[in-house]
Amino acid sequence: MQYLNNYIDGNYADPIADDWLDLYNPSNGDVYGKLAKSKKEDVENAYKAAAVAFPSWSNTSIDERSRILLKVAELIEKNLDRLAEAESMDNGKPLSLAKAVDIPRASSNFRFFGNAITQFASEAHESVGMNTMNFTLRQPIGVVGCISPWNLPLYLFTWKVAPAIAAGNCVVAKPSEVTPLTAFLLGEILTEAGLPKGVLNIVQGVGPETGQAIVEHPNIKAISFTGGTKTGEHLARTAAPMFKKLSLELGGKNPNLIFADCNYDKLIDTTVRSSFANQGQICLCGSRIFVERSLYSKFKSDFVAKVSALKIGDPSKADTNIGALVSKEHLEKVQSYIALAETEGDTILCGGKRITVEGLENGYYLEPTIIEVTSNSCKLNQEEIFGPVVTIMPFDTEDEVIAMANDVKYGLSSTLWTSNVNRTMRVSKKLEAGIVWVNTWLNRDLRTPFGGVKQSGVGREGGFEALKFFTEAKNVCISYD
Repeated sequence: MQYLNNYIDGNYADPIADDWLDLYNPSNGDVYGKLAKSKKEDVENAYKAAAVAFPSWSNTSIDERSRILLKVAELIEKNLDRLAEAESMDNGKPLSLAKAVDIPRASSNFRFFGNAITQFASEAHESVGMNTMNFTLRQPIGVVGCISPWNLPLYLFTWKVAPAIAAGNCVVAKPSEVTPLTAFLLGEILTEAGLPKGVLNIVQGVGPETGQAIVEHPNIKAISFTGGTKTGEHLARTAAPMFKKLSLELGGKNPNLIFADCNYDKLIDTTVRSSFANQGQICLCGSRIFVERSLYSKFKSDFVAKVSALKIGDPSKADTNIGALVSKEHLEKVQSYIALAETEGDTILCGGKRITVEGLENGYYLEPTIIEVTSNSCKLNQEEIFGPVVTIMPFDTEDEVIAMANDVKYGLSSTLWTSNVNRTMRVSKKLEAGIVWVNTWLNRDLRTPFGGVKQSGVGREGGFEALKFFTEAKNVCISYD
């Protein structure tokens, strides 16, 4: 039995209350370990370590900070196989996906921000005729909190902590209690890379206890959170009266707009991926598919055929396309939405059933599911399912599909398929989303801002946007003779 404890002040430490949670392997339903169920006192110890480390770390040269982050990136790459196997086992995703995407991106996050901090320039403004010079200082905030989700565990954990420490802050971070293993293993890498003690502290536990203790701590000055919209609402209610800086990346119900003049072969292959990558457990998956009516019949037939051919199975097998959902509870939630199709008069075109994988009979496996709906106002099109379920429906006009795309409470991303440049510009401007992909999906340049509108979040991550969030701007105005 493996025990995953906290990483505080550069050392692993058991929870003060000696309280532990069971950890489940989604592929077979077995308990593989115990997770520290940290309390307020553990968070306080992490904060104290961070507070002690902050004066020195915030004054460490940019070159030295960069060197350490680049070393972390190198060590993540060196440990690719071990980390990918841990991610696959902990999350249920195919090992091939963890090797190709999750772990390389975690390394890229450290490498990007290790380099970006050396190019993060401030501004100066000379007031000619007034004999004044203004310049902006960008100073680290202090001790900050980072809370990451279960769907892309190390990928999104590093997306937060790397810019925070690059900017000179010290961090109290909580990974998801559902998928904590790779964040736990990261502690070893941080130590080997020479990150000073207390700069990054990883506290394990559940949201209502550990996460809440981080958010409500009076001296943790900023919170970066990725997760569900309801949790984000609660977090904002707690943090806003304390005037903390907040970055919230929340839910999505992303539209995929397909016009008849698209590159069809590229469209069909990419849409299979954008619908069901990571079992549909990516906040950017295009879960509402709208197809121009003249193309609808062909797309429906081809899409069902391609999705039906996807192989569901053991995440460790190289030929597995669809692995296990992350937990039994999440599987049951997704199944409850599929059951709505019958009551709402919708048609299940393929999938929808839980399946048994030989040798892994207790795993959380579900067929990728396509549901034909007749209205954009149905629950299947309005609520975030976050699983291997997509809906499809036809449209007739550009204005009609834009209205349907925007008619949800979310606004994280959109995907648009067309070869018409004029339509690309018109539709991209009108879509209510933080990200619009045209003729592609999940194509990310780390220099670009990332985030959503409406109930998909507040603020932006990525590039200099992240470094700006994790610093305070101070204007210095000098008058001279």
